[in-house]
Amino acid sequence: MKIDVLLGLQWGDEGKGKIVDFIGKKYDTIARFQGGPNAGHTIYIKKKKHVLHTIPSGIFNKKVKNVIGNGVVIDPVTLLMELTKLKEIGVNYKENLFISRKAHLIIPTHKHLDAASEITKGKKKIGSTLRGIGPTYMDKTGRNGLRIGDLEMDNFEEKFYNLTKKHKTILKYYKYDLDIKKDIEIWFDAVQKIKEITFIDSEYFFYKELQNKKRILAEGAQGVLLDVDFGTYPFVTSSNTIAAGACNGLGIPPHKIKNVIGIFKAYCTRVGNGPFPTELNDETGSLMAEKGKEFGSTTGRARRCGWVDLPALKYAIQINGVTELSMMKADVLSGFKEIKVCVGYEYMGKSISHLPYDLDHKSLQPKYITLNGWDEDISNTNSIEKIPENFKNYIHFLEKELKTPISIVSVGPHRSQTLFR
Repeated sequence: MKIDVLLGLQWGDEGKGKIVDFIGKKYDTIARFQGGPNAGHTIYIKKKKHVLHTIPSGIFNKKVKNVIGNGVVIDPVTLLMELTKLKEIGVNYKENLFISRKAHLIIPTHKHLDAASEITKGKKKIGSTLRGIGPTYMDKTGRNGLRIGDLEMDNFEEKFYNLTKKHKTILKYYKYDLDIKKDIEIWFDAVQKIKEITFIDSEYFFYKELQNKKRILAEGAQGVLLDVDFGTYPFVTSSNTIAAGACNGLGIPPHKIKNVIGIFKAYCTRVGNGPFPTELNDETGSLMAEKGKEFGSTTGRARRCGWVDLPALKYAIQINGVTELSMMKADVLSGFKEIKVCVGYEYMGKSISHLPYDLDHKSLQPKYITLNGWDEDISNTNSIEKIPENFKNYIHFLEKELKTPISIVSVGPHRSQTLFR
């Protein structure tokens, strides 16, 4: 038995949560392998909206085990808020939620370090969610971090206050005022409550699951173009969002990965700063944002909108070995007379069809082709055969260019608004 990986192919917010929830019933275990509470996976169940930041999107399925992997960074306060909301709607997470002992903890001062760093960057800030993600990963690589397993050790509080003291020293350099006594009290209260969840050595857990022929889905957060190595650096997240990240984020060998499911929007969005070649700073972009309700599920920030970018999608498919695609939010494009697709760039005096090193270069200009749009509302369509001809043409064009099958088309946020090809 092997592991499937599901990830976003753009700058995040592609709709991964819906697809994980939808296909989750095929799996025995669903696991988050990177990121932290900067993620926001939105799921609609019986027309009610649920947003998950740390917990895998299979938590609403009683028969599925959900694992927060070692590659995830965890804020106990945020996690407790999620658990409380799940409890309120009758989800018994104690039976099917597990946390890797090697997952790192976000402590109160991490958030302040995040904020201080962004303030000093001024106009060059990267658009951090200010959740303390970056500083936590820095402590991880700097070998200073606290992990879930430390909560079981006698010297945990000593480790916590030593790290807090170090952070306060750094914050003095930023001339950053700090009063975190109340924050620490809230944090320790949350820590006591999340101890109710089962902690596991996830590398052994997944080994046994595979030995017992269990079906596993690794759920990515953010998007490929935010990968710390292969994204639009430095405007990226602090972890590896690509399929290979599932190996070191869960403790599984590379040869155990089978299918890689890539999720992308029928258009493109980005939250925060950073290059976005196909961004539309006009009425068309505003209409996309309005129709798509493009506001971040974690930060509430408005998302920038633009046409789909084929060089970027091809790049994401290539470095992840994507085997099938899911196209999301296609219903948002209904009513546009013309739909443009970026097929390449003019870059430093040359025509190119690949993603260049500097996507923010002043000379970079997208090259478009134009397809006919469709007027019909497709949000209530229940069969792929019934969709408008121009929409079929759009799907076929993308599929041909990307050389990867589009197996799922989403035409709305609810489970029922999903079409299979």
